[in-house]
Amino acid sequence: MTTLELIFVVALALKSGAELLLEKLNRGQVLQFSEKAPEGLNGIMDDETYTKSNLYTLAKSRFGSIELLFDAVILAVVILSGLLPALFSWWSGWLGDSNWASALFLVFLTTLIGIPGIPFEYWSQFKIEEHFGFNRSTIKLWVMDKIKGSLIGFAIGFPLLWLLISLVGWLGIWWWVYAFAIMMAFQLLMMVLYPMLIMPLFNKLSPLENGSLKVRLMALSDRSGFKAKAINVIDGSKRSGHSNAYFTGFGRFRRIVLYDTLIEQLSEEELEAVLAHEIGHYKKGHIPKMIAISAAMMLVGFWIINYLLHSSPFFEAFGFEALADGARGNLGIAMLLFSMLGGLAMFWISPIFNSLSRKHEYEADAFARDAVKTWEPLSRALRRLSEKNLSNLNPHPLYSNFHYSHPTLLEREKAMREE
Repeated sequence: MTTLELIFVVALALKSGAELLLEKLNRGQVLQFSEKAPEGLNGIMDDETYTKSNLYTLAKSRFGSIELLFDAVILAVVILSGLLPALFSWWSGWLGDSNWASALFLVFLTTLIGIPGIPFEYWSQFKIEEHFGFNRSTIKLWVMDKIKGSLIGFAIGFPLLWLLISLVGWLGIWWWVYAFAIMMAFQLLMMVLYPMLIMPLFNKLSPLENGSLKVRLMALSDRSGFKAKAINVIDGSKRSGHSNAYFTGFGRFRRIVLYDTLIEQLSEEELEAVLAHEIGHYKKGHIPKMIAISAAMMLVGFWIINYLLHSSPFFEAFGFEALADGARGNLGIAMLLFSMLGGLAMFWISPIFNSLSRKHEYEADAFARDAVKTWEPLSRALRRLSEKNLSNLNPHPLYSNFHYSHPTLLEREKAMREE
């Protein structure tokens, strides 16, 4: 085993062990308060719903731990078994080493690696979600979603990968700067095009119907300076009973999307507060801030890939041929290994990004409170959504730091009351 392979094994073991420990801590927290909700959480759910919420959390956690171990084994096999260089050698012998062949290899391998996880997705959707009353999809719809997602992914991903790989030959040592610029432009373009072109292939988006709710929400939009042209409703209920609202796009392409399940579950006053929260993200500049952070991380990522592209020990460590002096390796392979190994490091810094996301949620909550003149409607909405979604009301703090991008219900209510 090479030094880099040993580092990989240690990093994978540490990450997997930490994740399993976090799941165990969170299950222990749930079991500790399984009989009675901790102080401050009484009244959010009745006893039957509270018990069901705990069972839902435990079921997802136990299943997630199994899936986590399975994914770790798959990653270890792919990295350590020699499968990657063997497949790449076979592929190159069949199709050659052109840029389009390398791009197609990445698509093929990514699809191949994803196949073992399909049964877990099926079990989660049609066993766990079904058991707790959330699944509204059919097997036919689920399969069609998979097929459409794969076709769209290929139609977009293959030419994009070909372009990135081609940049090395076209532009030399500065290819990674141009690759970063292209990927950023692509991401910004997709923020505009996705809700208009891709999302309708899966869900129906329609303007909010005329009526008192629309009048109320449009009035909020106008007085808060958002000036929305339309508020869209998505038919999320055809796949899941979970509810949500989100903000997408930027500039004049911005839009707020409400799930139809959300409209069913909340009163008009509560929906107004939820919309005010989403507008708060826009008014506080959270979208540009997150785009800037994403851009910085992407730039660093391309710089690292460029460094690895010229590192013979890196390619040799994972079974590929050594590089001649001054030569560079296959960009597709470097990108693939970087994407597979990068998660081992990203896990440990995820609390930093979650902390920033929670800060944004607090700011959006405060904006919503001020926009509707009181914190209570948003609090009621959050409590109702926690009940309907069987949310874990009391996660372990360490688990929350690593996995929660939003503050807990009590944390949000406390912040809204005290500011």
